[in-house]
Formats: sequence, structure tokens, C-alpha cells
Amino acid sequence: MSAQEFYAPILASTGVYKFYIDGQWKESVSGKSVAISNPSTRQTAYQVQACTQDEVNKMFESAKVAQKAWARTPLYKRAEVLHKVASLMRQYAQPIADCLVKEVAKPSKDSLTEVVRSADLIDYTAEEGVRYLGEGQLLNSDSFPGNARNKLCLVSKVPLGVVLAIPPFNYPVNLAVSKLAPALMAGNAVVLKPPTQGAVAGIHMVQCFHAAGLPAGLLSVATGRGAEIGDFLTTHPDVNCISFTGGDTGISIAKKAGMVPLQMELGGKDVCIVCEDADLDLAAKHIIKGGFSYSGQRCTAVKLVLVAAPVADRLVAAVAAGVAKLSVGRPEDDCDITPVVSESSANFIEGLAMDAKAKGATFVTGEWRREGNLIWPVLLDHVTADMRLAWEEPFGPVLPVMRVSSVEAAVEHCNKSKYGLQGCVFTRDINAAIRISDAMETGTVQVNSAPARGPDHFPFQGFRDSGIGSQGIRNSLAMMIKTKSTVINLDKESYTLG
Repeated sequence: MSAQEFYAPILASTGVYKFYIDGQWKESVSGKSVAISNPSTRQTAYQVQACTQDEVNKMFESAKVAQKAWARTPLYKRAEVLHKVASLMRQYAQPIADCLVKEVAKPSKDSLTEVVRSADLIDYTAEEGVRYLGEGQLLNSDSFPGNARNKLCLVSKVPLGVVLAIPPFNYPVNLAVSKLAPALMAGNAVVLKPPTQGAVAGIHMVQCFHAAGLPAGLLSVATGRGAEIGDFLTTHPDVNCISFTGGDTGISIAKKAGMVPLQMELGGKDVCIVCEDADLDLAAKHIIKGGFSYSGQRCTAVKLVLVAAPVADRLVAAVAAGVAKLSVGRPEDDCDITPVVSESSANFIEGLAMDAKAKGATFVTGEWRREGNLIWPVLLDHVTADMRLAWEEPFGPVLPVMRVSSVEAAVEHCNKSKYGLQGCVFTRDINAAIRISDAMETGTVQVNSAPARGPDHFPFQGFRDSGIGSQGIRNSLAMMIKTKSTVINLDKESYTLG
């Protein structure tokens, strides 16, 4: 089957992409649509259905029914379906990648990499799920003082029910499947609310789940305006777990969620501490990649360099030389720096840079340059704590450098941030690296490498306003279940081989 035939069901004759419910692609009764702009051209690239609250209600009704049957499906059969999804994603990867280029201005090569990586994540989740979810416990009562062995506790893992999955624009496929695959493997149903920018890539991805034979009702896709269905989704009484990746919106969701389990990653201000003994060439290489990959639109991007003053001049020069080599332009041309996702994002980034300039920061890479949503990469030196860039997350190709008098001062600044997702430290002294890592109040510390979410089976979590719960394939599986105990009370004590 050609890719065009494979994806034909998802597009309505009106040119608007359909939403997914009860195993079918449908048009909304609202008769309305939501436009998705191409960040490069700022023109409409796609349109998706504007679902109604009644349609969302029907998604949850179907999910509750389908989940009960899915929970009775053997683990190996759940895994078989997920493996088939992964295979279809690889087979029909290019159209998904093409959507990422048009919706979020991700370079072509990186877009295809995201799709393939997502298929790998699904396969790994299926394999890990069979092993992890198949493990239970048998506890004996006589290990606790005052008890004889007359009780046997069988501990099992059971699904939560219906998971609401909300991925972000910057990785709308990878961060969707990082929620979908563990939730489904654990026996849950899922309602997916894709980001507006990235929704069509998500719709293409869900067609792979549909074609793999996922039971009807087990997965739904709700597209539409946040003002109409956003709060309705997150406060829906049938939601049993919310897995959200994004920004400050997650904090408001958490305040309204009540007793619903949460898995949230809400951004970061990832610091890079460069010690006086660091390999500066290595540090510069990783700072450039960490700060400017996908135009800095990554939660784990290097967002502040804290460098020991004696080596600051050398480090800044090395980073500036690398930044000067970055290509700037269209995502279709695989440029290093491509347009940021929206005009409002570009305006916010420019505001941070101008604030720093007004307060004395040095633009190492030359004058500010912007065309529409395209911002040329900026390296700022002599940033100080009174500047917004020292604390706020730009989510763009703007990298501030602060010179510090000591490692202790760098760690102190790191720990004052409201964010605590990741950080990194460059030093040749492994003992110092461990001490610094222990002192940094962040979910992950990378030693001699830039922050990164993957590999996808590594634990991934944030402290403070950076999130709740932990991700990573096994950790996500653990988030998508609850523990159940069945206690067998024997009529008399029984001892093995006793």
C-alpha cells in the first residue's frame, strides 16, 4: 500500500484533518476547524477539526468500555499490537516527518529521526512491559514482628483506567508515544490531545495505531481549541491519569486535578557549569549542540552557561566560533537554525534579549537579527542576575553566559531557579563532578555532556516547577499502573519445607 493510500482515511474531502473516535476517523458536528500555521511562511499549512465537548464525552465513554476488555488482553498480545504499530511507523515514516517540517519547522533530517526514534520507543516499551508488568510479589506475614505465617499477600499491577495524554509542540510524535505506549501496554485506554502545532503529525501517527488493529475506543484523538475543550478534558470526571508535557499550563492543570495521578514535565532553565579545569573544546562543542539544536526549542536545551571567570574568555571565543558556523534558514534545507514555532514566541525571545542588552550584556555574535519567526543565533556574554535571561526560559536560539567566581556560586544560582529539570557540569575531576552533581537540585545532571532526555529508557524527571513524577520507559510504565493486594488468610500457619 502506498503512503497516500495508507493515510487517505484521515483527511476529509473539505481538506480538514479528521479526529479519531471509536476506531473511526470522523468530522466534527461543530462544522468548525482550527488552522495550523507554518512557522516558516506564517501561512496556514493545515486545518484540524474543532471537537465539541459532547464528542469528548463520547471519547471517554468509549474509552471506559474498551479499557475493560483491553485489561483482560494478555500482555504478549498487547505487545504484539505495539510492535505492529512500530513497524508501520517505520514503513510510513516520511509523511509524518513532512508534517513536522511544516507544522513546527523541524529540520527534515531531525523530523525523520524523531519518527524512527518513536518507533524504537514503542518496541522497547512493548518488550519492557512484558517483563515488568508480568512481575508480581508474594509477601509472607511472619516477616513483621508479632505475626505468624498464616497470611499470604499477592501483589499485582493493575491499570489506572483512562489516561489523558497531552504532548507539546516541539516533539509532538516522540512525546506522544512516550505516553501512549506505556499507557496502552499497562492496560489503559488513552485520550490524546495533541498540540495545535504538531496535531497533523500526531494524527498521522495515530493512523499507525489504527492500522495495527488497536481495539476500537481504546485510543481517541481530540483536536480543537483549548478554550473550548482544554479545561473540559483535564477536569473530566473519567480521567484517571494525566500525562502532560509543556509549560506553566501544567501548574494550573495540577491545581485542578484533585486526586488524579499526574506525570508532568513543565520545562527547564538547564544550566551548564564549566569548571576551571574543564576540557574547553569539549565543553564548547556540547554547549553549541545543547544550546542551539532545534533552535533551542527543547526543555533540555542548555539555557545558561555558568563559567569559571579565569577560563571564560577562552570558552566564549570557542563557542562563538562554533555558533558562527551554524546554518540559518528553512527546515526543508536541513538548516541548523530554523524559525521558532510562532510570532508570539519570537517576540518573547526578542524581549529577553533586548532586556539583557539594555542592562549591559554583550552580543558576542553581532547585532540582533530577525526575519519573521526566524531568529539568528545569539550568544550573550556578561549576563548578570538582574537580567531576565538569567532566570527565564527563552525556548529559542539565544544563549546567555554568566561568569562566576566559584563552583559554589554557580550551584547557588542553579538552585535558586524555579526550574530543576536538568543541568550539566564540565570538569576533568570525577570526584568534583559527583560533589557538584549532588549539590545541584535538578532531576538529572550530565557530566561532560549537554543535557538530554534520552536514551528514552533513562529516568527523566524535574524538581520544583519543572514537573511531577518521573518518565523513562520503565518509570512511565510504573506511573500508568496502581498496586493491588490480595491477602489469603490461611486457617493455620504454613511454613515452606517446615
